[in-house]
Amino acid sequence: MDEFKKYFENLAGKVAVITGGGGLIGATIAIELARLGLKVAIVDYKKDRCDACAEEMTTRVGKAVTCVVADVLNREQLEKGKREINEQLGKIDILINCAGGNAPEATTETEFLSSENLGQLEQSFFGMKVEGIRSVFDLNIMGSILPTQVFARDMVDRGGVILNISSMSAFRPLTKIPAYSAAKASINNFTQWLAVHLAKVNIRVNAVAPGFFLTTQNKYLLLDQKTGEYTPRSKKIIAHTPMERFGELEEILGTVIYLISDMSKFVTGTVLAVDGGFGAYSGV
Repeated sequence: MDEFKKYFENLAGKVAVITGGGGLIGATIAIELARLGLKVAIVDYKKDRCDACAEEMTTRVGKAVTCVVADVLNREQLEKGKREINEQLGKIDILINCAGGNAPEATTETEFLSSENLGQLEQSFFGMKVEGIRSVFDLNIMGSILPTQVFARDMVDRGGVILNISSMSAFRPLTKIPAYSAAKASINNFTQWLAVHLAKVNIRVNAVAPGFFLTTQNKYLLLDQKTGEYTPRSKKIIAHTPMERFGELEEILGTVIYLISDMSKFVTGTVLAVDGGFGAYSGV
């Protein structure tokens, strides 16, 4: 047991940056890393949310969590944030790209186009607005590429870890959310490409692909806005998840900690699923 413990003890004192740190997944990861003794900086584009989140985390873990206000799509803001992090915490060892999500404007109202709803093309793929599609691609893929270009510069001469957040919809595209599914598939491809590109300078690049967790971004699809009950879509998801439930956010942590620790020091270019068996189940 002591042999395994050393891998996690080596994380203490390292500097970890988490983009989208004000979101549910990012905040859950940030709190756990702070508890493990890492020096944590969260990046969020809303100052009030960033400050409130950092204050809550500091209270919960009993040590300061740094807050940096920056838009993951604004290089100038990211570079300013990096300077702040370097001044306050030191060079960055770990980057976790948590910023991402879907948008109603990039979601179709209908699941399938059929002879029965040909008069409702605006509610199908054909009615999707390019602005909505582009915003989802920008947030997910460019919102991972730009922070990596900025924050991972500290790692090129000393090694480090980059962890991206993908989704099971990258492997099995879901109805209604074509932009999100395609953007997360891009995250998988980017993760593999970058892992190869950076392997010789000892920077590992991996991704976590969560299955279905209730988050701010997907509640409008999974919970009835009036009753709070599961929508028909939620019931379908659970019926196709062998463990028959949504995941708890804390259940992502073991995979995250494994991938950023030395326990996985020969692991790079992989995408690990945390999905309750969703990806393995054919429905039969």
